[in-house]
Amino acid sequence: MQTAIPCTMMRGGTSRGPYFLATDLPADWATQEQVLLAAMGSPNAQQIDGIGGGTSLTSKAAIVSRSSHPAADVDYLFAQVGIDRLHVDIGPSCGNILAGVGPFAIDAGLVTPTGDETLVRVRNVNTDKLIEVCVRTPGGQVEYEGDTRIDGVEGSAAPVLLNFLDVAGSKTGKLLPTGNVWDLIDGVPVTCIDAAVPMVIIDAASLGKTGSESKAELDGDRELLARIEKIRLAAAWKMGLGDARGKVIPKVALVSAPRHGGTLTSRYFVPDNCHASHAVTGAICVSASALLPGSVSAPLATPVAANGQVRLEHPSGQIDIVLDSALSAKGIEIHRAGVVRTARRLFRGELYVPGSIWNGHHSRAS
Repeated sequence: MQTAIPCTMMRGGTSRGPYFLATDLPADWATQEQVLLAAMGSPNAQQIDGIGGGTSLTSKAAIVSRSSHPAADVDYLFAQVGIDRLHVDIGPSCGNILAGVGPFAIDAGLVTPTGDETLVRVRNVNTDKLIEVCVRTPGGQVEYEGDTRIDGVEGSAAPVLLNFLDVAGSKTGKLLPTGNVWDLIDGVPVTCIDAAVPMVIIDAASLGKTGSESKAELDGDRELLARIEKIRLAAAWKMGLGDARGKVIPKVALVSAPRHGGTLTSRYFVPDNCHASHAVTGAICVSASALLPGSVSAPLATPVAANGQVRLEHPSGQIDIVLDSALSAKGIEIHRAGVVRTARRLFRGELYVPGSIWNGHHSRAS
């Protein structure tokens, strides 16, 4: 016997995955984790027995529910599902998958459209942070088609505006978790910063790279990946994140001077391979580092536009972040960060998992 679970498959930004209502999943996390692994087809490099795509960008899931938070309409739990191992990481968030949460919540009846545009207030459960998501809803329906293009995705779609509120200290409680603008780790100057996601920022030249390498070139350099991981693990302790082995945060970015008219070039790691484009939360964090005086990014970045727009160059093109920030005695204060993404509903129906994993009965939450 198999258990049928209502599911909507969506592309959110440059990522893809199933979106679930929390009420359609097991109440206890242990069983929920097993359901997600079975749904995606893990552990298997091709995820052949599930709907995962065999990459970190296509082995993600969103779990959405009504929120009890007074400033939010819905809660969003992001899950990074392991591909070749039995583990689901709910430590970080994902801004790309977030792009589909507003449309999904409206389609699912959790939020009522309010006109040509509907504001969906989202609480990210992973970080306990709030995001305002603006979705086009002409005629009371989510509009998916449009002329907005984002690098890393073919074609165009309707824009989804994400405004991240209070991004500093998403997991550590501090913009600069080590108390320093830069630290020396394994002989390499790095900036440990937490804005939307904890990150370790490294000048690519410090590791013998130009910073303009392709994803394939970086992924093929096993010595480089081992060095990055060594630095990342050491930085995690300094940032108060503990043992990061087997975990995806902190993330890492190699930065360099822009080459195509942008503000900064970034190669974002997830964390054991280079992102094909760039994570949204990672783009916010890298952008914040570009504005931070004394950081490893600051000398490499071109002057930021008066409106706070930072354009990051990545392997698939560019991503624009608009930061509402101000200089302060501690460096910078970031009030909000905005980015435009797109989303598309791919299919809606029932996803099946073995009844031996979950029989469909809801146990009490642990």
